[in-house]
Amino acid sequence: MTAPAVLHSMTGFARAQGGDDRVSWTWELRSVNSRGLDQRYRLPGGWEALEPELRLLAGETLSRGSLQANLTVKAARAPAKLTVNRGVLDQLVALAKELETELPAAPARLDGLLGLRGVLEEIEEEESEELQTLRRKAVRDGFAEALDGLVAMRGQEGARLQTLVESHLERIVELEAAARATAASQPAAIKARLQALLAELLGAEPALPEERLAQEAALLVGKADVREELDRLAAHIAASRDLLQEAGAVGRRLDFLCQEFNREANTLCSKSADVELTRIGLELKGAIEQLREQIQNLE
Repeated sequence: MTAPAVLHSMTGFARAQGGDDRVSWTWELRSVNSRGLDQRYRLPGGWEALEPELRLLAGETLSRGSLQANLTVKAARAPAKLTVNRGVLDQLVALAKELETELPAAPARLDGLLGLRGVLEEIEEEESEELQTLRRKAVRDGFAEALDGLVAMRGQEGARLQTLVESHLERIVELEAAARATAASQPAAIKARLQALLAELLGAEPALPEERLAQEAALLVGKADVREELDRLAAHIAASRDLLQEAGAVGRRLDFLCQEFNREANTLCSKSADVELTRIGLELKGAIEQLREQIQNLE
């Protein structure tokens, strides 16, 4: 059994976190609508070298959308390695001995000296290149995790959009059928209006020959014939339904079909010789605009 096609929105958000004993990091990914794939990265100093890899990964995963990726890196509080600043300690000891005879005070104690600023210093151990490489890979993997979450959210939003798109498309189908039924009665209505107009203009004069009336009616009917527009509209509807069954990025092609829908609806309204057909045409244009608003969110 063939799995149903999955449409994706271009809107989504995802977050991924990680860390080790010295550094923690957070990825935040946001995407919104865009004509193509636009990638923007905000990386802390020292992490800029990751961007080419991230761009390649995102380009392999996403087809359209404006992607904003933010990386936040914070230093974790690791156990410090302490060392004694011998120079400062020697100076303090010498000063204490020098002042023993001048000021009455207890002898200097080691714990007191070590508590003075500058005697004990924290030394940050240098990291090996291997540890830096592992951290770089972990941060890159965190981006991939966030990217998967973004794709999942865009898929959920895409499923909701697909329901709306199908609903608007069904409304267009109903209006196309109504327009076709109304257009079928146009030739007789045009002929009747022409006969009434000519009878009024000619008054008591002899009426025009039936053949001449038929020619004039045929000319008007030809100008008002909307069957070709309705046939093209029906073909665009069928093409849209086929695209909705495809997996992947179909938003751009559906948007193009919406432009074609609108072209046929405009021609339908301009050629209409019937109030009801004009009303249907205007309602059709509204339904097409609603459809396009949703399609422009699709990847």
